[in-house]
Amino acid sequence: MARLPFQNTIRRLRFDADEMTQAELGARVGVTRQTIAAIEQGKYSPTLETAFRIAHVFGQDLEKVFIWTDSSQGQKTKPG
Repeated sequence: MARLPFQNTIRRLRFDADEMTQAELGARVGVTRQTIAAIEQGKYSPTLETAFRIAHVFGQDLEKVFIWTDSSQGQKTKPG
């Protein structure tokens, strides 16, 4: 399975938000707990709408939740 070209900070954000569960986040975003788990683990790429919804729940910019990485180099890169 190919690695996704981005990382995310969802687990840390959940912890910082009074240890919000995956189920609670899923309910607020409109997806299942399993979907949140798969996104956190980098096994599933969320839709753009779902990514924005997750960022909105935490009051963060999208780039603070999902960090683009250069999959060929394995290094973080700046957008644009």
